[in-house]
Amino acid sequence: MQRNIVAVLLLSLFTASVNANIQLFTEEAAPLAFTQDNQLRGMSVDIARELIRRTASQGALIKVRPWARGYYKALHDANTAIFSTVRTPEREKLFQWVGPILLGTTSFYSLKSRNLTINTLADAQASGPLAVPKKWYTFDALTDMGFANLYGVSTAKNMVTMLKHGRVKLIATQDVTLKDELATGGLNVAEVQSHVPFMQSAYYIAFSLSTDPEVVATWQRAFDDMRRDGTYALILKRWLPDVDPEQNLPKP
Repeated sequence: MQRNIVAVLLLSLFTASVNANIQLFTEEAAPLAFTQDNQLRGMSVDIARELIRRTASQGALIKVRPWARGYYKALHDANTAIFSTVRTPEREKLFQWVGPILLGTTSFYSLKSRNLTINTLADAQASGPLAVPKKWYTFDALTDMGFANLYGVSTAKNMVTMLKHGRVKLIATQDVTLKDELATGGLNVAEVQSHVPFMQSAYYIAFSLSTDPEVVATWQRAFDDMRRDGTYALILKRWLPDVDPEQNLPKP
C-alpha cells in the first residue's frame, strides 16, 4: 500500500511538471512563424502546437514578441522557451534544446541587376556596408569572422529594403526564410543571386535552464515520435515543399 501511494505521488509530481504553464515565445519570421488574419501560423508554430498536444501541456501559451524580449525571457524564466532558435556554440550552455526542427544555409545575397562577383568572404568584406539584423546570430557570427562592414538593422524588412534601394550591395540570410523575407521589402527570389554559402544552421526550440529537464526530455521524445510517425514530414511539406524532410537531420 505504501509503495502504491509513493508511486502515485511521484506520478502526480511528474505530470504536474510536464503540464506546467509553459510560455513559448516566437517572432514574426515567415514561413516559420507569422500572423495572418489575427491568427498565428507557420511551420514552427505547427510543430510547437503538436508538441503541446502530445505532451499534454494544457497551460502552454505561444506568444509573439520582438526577438530580443522573447530571448531575454527564455534566458531567465522557468518553463519558458523561444523558437525557432539557431543553436550556436555561444548559445549551447545557455539553453536546453529540443530539435532540430529545421536546417538552413546562410549565404550572402545581392541584386542580380548589380552583376556582382562575390566568390570569397574577403570579397564580401570589401563590398561596402552589409546589412544584417543586429539581434540575429548571423550578425554575431560575421563579427567573429572579422567583418567590420556590418550595417546593423532592426528587422529583416529593413535589411531587404536597404538592398532594394541600393543602400547596401549585400545582405546575409537563410535560404529557408529568403522568399518571405524578400517579400517584406518588395523583392522576389528571381531578383537576387546568392554568393558564398558560409554557414549551416540548425533551428531548435530553446528552453530556459531553469525549466525542469524532464519537461524538456518529454518534449524531445514527442518530437522524435513526430519524425518517426511522419507528422513532421507532413508539416514541413505544407510550409516548405522543396525541403527534404530528412535534411541530414540526426536519426530520432
